[in-house]
Amino acid sequence: MLLTLLLFFCSAIAIYLACDYFVNAIEWCGRHMKLGATAVGSVLAAFGTALPESAVTFTAVVLGSTPEQKEIGVGAAMGGPLVLATIAYAVVGLALWRNRQRLARKDYLVQVDQVRLSQDQLAFLAIFVFKVALGLVAFAYKPYLGLIFLLAYAVYVWREINSAETAAEEEELEPLKLRPNSHNWRWAALQVTLALAVIAFASHVFVAQLESLGALLGLSPHLVALLLSPVATELPEIMNTLIWVRQGKERLALANISGAMMIQATIPSALGIFFTPWRFDGPLLASGIVTTIAIVLLWQMFRRGHVNCKQLSCIGLLYGVFALGLGLYL
Repeated sequence: MLLTLLLFFCSAIAIYLACDYFVNAIEWCGRHMKLGATAVGSVLAAFGTALPESAVTFTAVVLGSTPEQKEIGVGAAMGGPLVLATIAYAVVGLALWRNRQRLARKDYLVQVDQVRLSQDQLAFLAIFVFKVALGLVAFAYKPYLGLIFLLAYAVYVWREINSAETAAEEEELEPLKLRPNSHNWRWAALQVTLALAVIAFASHVFVAQLESLGALLGLSPHLVALLLSPVATELPEIMNTLIWVRQGKERLALANISGAMMIQATIPSALGIFFTPWRFDGPLLASGIVTTIAIVLLWQMFRRGHVNCKQLSCIGLLYGVFALGLGLYL
């Protein structure tokens, strides 16, 4: 038990420190690629930090040999968007609220392209509702529909890169941590690679310790798959969010969450549809409903163009409601 707790906290610290190096380097990579903050957050950063949770789904549904293992993969594919749509956005709100004076903010408003984010929420909502609907029916050619999700993500990446602002419009970046006096793209790429390697390894250790803690506490595998594992695998995005918000870059933080949500709505879902029956039981359907409610609320907030950190903080309550309901159900 003591070793499990030690590894649990050490891996969490390692993830945070690696994410600090990752966000620093990924901004420089975006600068060299002439991408703006939105594309850097929603495409580059999101793709990198989505590797741990995508790996969990891939391992479970493709390499898993038992129905229980495949169930864990489907749970991860549904739990990831739930965590991002509730906890991750709440973290942005709470972090902005806490750092408001240090950032010299005179109000509680979130400084971001709210029209663009509302469009992202609407696109995610359409894909996610289709994904949930497929989990309620069974038919022979369902696996082929996984291709639609891969195509949807390709279209999203194309849109983000081609419609985003240019890097020339962005603020000055902090020096590269690995080599402060160098602006060479190779050092930035090396720092990204090393940071991702640490994030992947530390995330694997973190998830393993979380599952061990769940077993020690007598939690069911279903509860761990839907609640605890997604929180662990989404930890890199949450850490990125904290770092960027502390720097006053909530646009990058929110773009990272939005991009990660789009990945979670498409790539893990495609894997699940390809390699499992993709049929939902009560808890999976409940997670889909709560995620849908969260996305609708976020879409309404951003559509009005007047979102403050208090409103974003409250969205996290939906996760608490789901966790409580699932605990009572199981």
